[in-house]
Amino acid sequence: MSQNQTIRHSPLKSLATLWAWILVWSHVIGGLVTLSFRFPFATQETKNKLIQNWSIRLLDIFGITLRLQNQEILPSTPYLLASNHISWMDIHAINAFKPIRFVAKSDVEGWPVFGWMAKQLGTVFIKRDSARHGKHVASEVGDVLKTQSVCIFPEGTSTIGEGVLPFKPNLFESAVIVQVPVYSLAIAYQSRESGARSEVIAFVGDMGLLGSMAKILRDRSLVVELSFIPPSGASPEASKDRKWLTLHSQEAISNHLKGNHRPM
Repeated sequence: MSQNQTIRHSPLKSLATLWAWILVWSHVIGGLVTLSFRFPFATQETKNKLIQNWSIRLLDIFGITLRLQNQEILPSTPYLLASNHISWMDIHAINAFKPIRFVAKSDVEGWPVFGWMAKQLGTVFIKRDSARHGKHVASEVGDVLKTQSVCIFPEGTSTIGEGVLPFKPNLFESAVIVQVPVYSLAIAYQSRESGARSEVIAFVGDMGLLGSMAKILRDRSLVVELSFIPPSGASPEASKDRKWLTLHSQEAISNHLKGNHRPM
């Protein structure tokens, strides 16, 4: 590319980035208005539709394509969904498929705008370094599971998506309490052009939310793949052991990611 071409294309790229930011914040403001004025009077079915449509549009703005595998295995009755965790975008990708209640670390509650939105959507917040608080949340999640499905990120933090960290068993206790099945979810982000695993979206280290958003907007060529994995066919007694449930889910997701791994 010549110097003239570089100069000519640079302003266009800057304008495209500026427009993308305008779309993002317009969409966020629209979400705030919906949560403030429509949610209080909406049925749960209407709320779910609003959440799904908002999440689908968010993925579109960030140039992320949603791909699903084995989604038909999920039951219509409540279940606990255990997932690996890569990015703040995971929640919106899942909601774009099917809205669900989430458990998130307490840090998220303090995020500007997005923290308030998460709270309005019924997110259960947990202090990751408090075992006593974890037990309380497990009981709280158990109450939710009586009527609604819940998604947890048992790694306790986000990763680059190459594998999984050891799962923490505390929140699996909620499934034992109310005897609901535990399904697993393997999340993977790939380049739309090459099909290789991408770390553009990884929310790790000391990265801030705005910095992560800017990085994704510069790329805008990702695919997020949600692969659902059924509970083990082991004996019913096994489901009463939270440590067994934890290990099974961790291994199932890890094996799936290894089997579908393509280097960057």
